[in-house]
Amino acid sequence: MGKTLYQKVWDAHSVGTLEDGRTQLFIGTHLIHEVTSPQAFGMIRDLGLKVKYPHRTFATVDHIVPTIDQDAPADPLAAEMMEALRKNADDFGVTYFDLASGKQGIVHVVGPEQGITQPGTTIACGDSHTATHGAFGAIAFGIGTTQVRDVLATQTMAMEKLKVRRIEVNGSLRPGVYAKDVTLHIIRMLGAKGGIGYAYEYAGTTFENFSMEERMTVCNMAIEGGARCGYVNPDNKTFEFLRGRPHAPGEEDWNDAVARWESFASDPDAEYDDVVIINAADIEPTVTWGISPDQGIGIGESIPDPANATSEAERSSFQEALDYMQLPGGTPIKGVKIDVAFIGSCTNGRLSDFREAARYLQGHKVAPGVKAIAVPGSQITATQCEQEGLDKIFEEAGFEWRAAGCSMCLAMNPDKLVGDQLCASSSNRNFKGRQGSAVGRTVLMSPVMVCAAAVSGEITDAREVFQVDPGTAAA
Repeated sequence: MGKTLYQKVWDAHSVGTLEDGRTQLFIGTHLIHEVTSPQAFGMIRDLGLKVKYPHRTFATVDHIVPTIDQDAPADPLAAEMMEALRKNADDFGVTYFDLASGKQGIVHVVGPEQGITQPGTTIACGDSHTATHGAFGAIAFGIGTTQVRDVLATQTMAMEKLKVRRIEVNGSLRPGVYAKDVTLHIIRMLGAKGGIGYAYEYAGTTFENFSMEERMTVCNMAIEGGARCGYVNPDNKTFEFLRGRPHAPGEEDWNDAVARWESFASDPDAEYDDVVIINAADIEPTVTWGISPDQGIGIGESIPDPANATSEAERSSFQEALDYMQLPGGTPIKGVKIDVAFIGSCTNGRLSDFREAARYLQGHKVAPGVKAIAVPGSQITATQCEQEGLDKIFEEAGFEWRAAGCSMCLAMNPDKLVGDQLCASSSNRNFKGRQGSAVGRTVLMSPVMVCAAAVSGEITDAREVFQVDPGTAAA
């Protein structure tokens, strides 16, 4: 019987079985940042330990770094955390992509663009959206600070094996529908807790046709559907993306590396614990209306009415979300006024995101009263955008073009909502208070939809604003 990629990678990295039944798993690559690593380094110092394999750990600053005046954060705690990461990297011999390197950025953008993220390995990081790296055929997951300590000290951690659900999306997406819509559709369909205990294998012709950056967008939000990780089997697109990158195998080792990577792909006769099949033509531009990523609807739909809930628990959940979001149930989501528009994050802060958004934004202006910011996911992404003149398109439209960082995705930096502002956001979470204000409101959508909201001043269908023919998708 064939094996899934998850099973193959798990077997290849299993060190042994612990007394409680968990597997001691070797971690091939460890990514760290300034927020969850200081305490972990402090713990190994207290124990008199060193980093076991420093060449397998890579660091950058992203969460708390300002997107204006990056070198001089106004927050003393932010400055302290940045300095702590530098000292820890120096003391323990860890590669550090700092602000001066020209390679700094969100950890889940930096890993792939440096060629650190590779197929067939295990990747851990003290950040929940580590699943992003699964787009390359890796098993990647977020971990807590004590687990960061364990990986630094032993290059291993204890884990329970997951079940595997294959999510197959087939056909062509309609014009104006993007990878962000695909992942929001999947989460809406299966629920925010539907993936608990699972790894998600994303497959089907839609994923085969996706670029690597599109695959990253979907894998990034696997955690929002409750899955511990999500991945796509590696293929020629994966290999060509990695070829020539700084930490990828060199030409003399390239063919052997590709052969090894290919061997990890799921076998045709692999068995899954569950299979879900979705027709790409059924997906439309999707936005959230509530306080969980699974509370989403197509842009042409109405906000759910609690009166139509199928259970008391669902009714209560709907009402809580609507009360917080200040939205009336049973009414169209289109037309809801916005205050802020944000394009960026580890979900949608890559070159292709800005290219596509700029393609439609050009010639338009941000609506009066809307604050709009565009934040590249890395310094390299920023440079690429600026070389193509994309920054000018955003600035001429009325967006602020910022320096690289997590920015308003989680607001552990100066980029925050104020009061009950409503933000059209290309990020990954719409939890209460997620964007820095205890009463701030977040509506998730694709970057092009954010642009449409920014120029309209309200949540709207980008296909109507930018006159995109919805077309007919392949079945």
